[in-house]
Amino acid sequence: MPLKRVPYRSLRALLRRELITQEDPATEALVRRLAHVKGAGRFTRAEFLAMCRWKSPRSRRHYERSGPATIRRVSTAALAARDEQARIAHLVALPGVSVATASAILTLIDPVRYGVLDIRCWQLLFSIRSVAGNPRGRAFTLAQWEQYLTRLRGHARALGVPARTIEYTLFHCHRRLQRGRLYD
Repeated sequence: MPLKRVPYRSLRALLRRELITQEDPATEALVRRLAHVKGAGRFTRAEFLAMCRWKSPRSRRHYERSGPATIRRVSTAALAARDEQARIAHLVALPGVSVATASAILTLIDPVRYGVLDIRCWQLLFSIRSVAGNPRGRAFTLAQWEQYLTRLRGHARALGVPARTIEYTLFHCHRRLQRGRLYD
C-alpha cells in the first residue's frame, strides 16, 4: 500500500485532527456554476464535459462521444432516480464515466450529500479499516460506492459539515501520507 503508517485508528480520530473546511477556489466556482442543475433536474453537454474534466481529463475523448440529447436523457433519469445505485447506474452508461466519475458529477451538483469516490480516499479508509475490499482503490463497484457514501454521510452528519468536506479532507490527508507513486 502506498501510504506511510497512518497515525489514526479511526475515521473519527482522523477527522477530529485533520478536517479541512475551506474548499478549493476553482472547485467552489464550478459548484456555483452548477448550482442550478439540481433544481433543473438535468445538465447540459457543456456542464457534463466540465464535470468530467474536473475529475479526470484523461478520458476526455470518451466523454466527448456523448451528444447533447443523450446527456440530457441520462442526466434527467439519473437525477430523478430514487436510490443511489440507480443514480450511478444511469451515469455510468455514458462513455468514459466510471463509478468514480459519476460520484464526481454528483458531488459537483450536490456537495452537501456527496463526495468523490477517489483512489486516495478509499486507500486511506481501507488502511484504517473503515471500508472493506479493494485495497488498491481501483475499478469501484456500486456496492463500494454505497459503502463509501455511508461512511461519508455518517461522519458529515456527526460533524455538521457537507459530505464533500469529509472526502476533501481524506484526499488531502492521503496526499500528505503517501509514499512513492499513487498508481504503483
